[in-house]
Amino acid sequence: MLIIVGLLVVVLSVLGGYVGAHGKLGALWQPFELVIIGGAALGAFLVGTPAKTVRQTLRAVVGVFKGPRYKRDDYLDVLSLLYELLNKARREGFMSLEEHVENPAGSALFANYPKVLADHHLIDFITDCLRLMIGSNIEPHELEPLLELELDKHHHEALEPAHVLTKVADGLPGFGIVAAVLGIVITMGAIGGDIKEVGAHVAGALVGTFLGILLGYGFIGPIAAAVEARAEQDARIYESVKTALLACLRGYNPKIALEFARKTVPSALRPGFSEFEQHLKSVK
Repeated sequence: MLIIVGLLVVVLSVLGGYVGAHGKLGALWQPFELVIIGGAALGAFLVGTPAKTVRQTLRAVVGVFKGPRYKRDDYLDVLSLLYELLNKARREGFMSLEEHVENPAGSALFANYPKVLADHHLIDFITDCLRLMIGSNIEPHELEPLLELELDKHHHEALEPAHVLTKVADGLPGFGIVAAVLGIVITMGAIGGDIKEVGAHVAGALVGTFLGILLGYGFIGPIAAAVEARAEQDARIYESVKTALLACLRGYNPKIALEFARKTVPSALRPGFSEFEQHLKSVK
């Protein structure tokens, strides 16, 4: 909602100021300028972006209008799942988790958390980490760099749409100039004719520059920043998983390990201690 409000403020401020200065909105309607700018930007985007990232970018743009992927309830579910897994490992040993880790879809523990189970990226991260803890006597200082490497890779991939959109935003003013130059070429062909026609062509050329700058800095650039912010926030849940597993490997009991993880949750989404305890009881 805040993104939509911000974009509306941009439009109303620009057009309101223009109309307030006695400008005519009809003069800004230059559809072929939009075809030149938008088409060139889209073509450049497709040329310079792998197909996988194109799809990822489209999903990311839609996603920013939905808000953060992980809400408060999602953090509660992930923390509760980790508590159940680590508590079972403490009572029965890490080998008791093998069947759950190898087949999460058929696990009674994972079945209690269908939303988490539906997120295959998060499930893969949790199960891959647990496999290392089950199948070897790995030390915390040995596991931590591996988890950091995995998180860095995931974070880099999650930020690719933001980087691509930023490049598009940077290129839009240039495409606006292209549209303006083409408008001037048309204007040169009209010199010697009706002065009103020449003036209309000049106005159209200037609108091309205006649209390129406005689209770049008023729309695509802010959306790229929103995509980046959402990716940063969504990555925090992986940090919580890493913190809990490392704390457990260092010898802390599951409740203390999950308390460490709870502290890494963003303040606006962090469940309270009592709320987390109550959630665990409700799941049981």
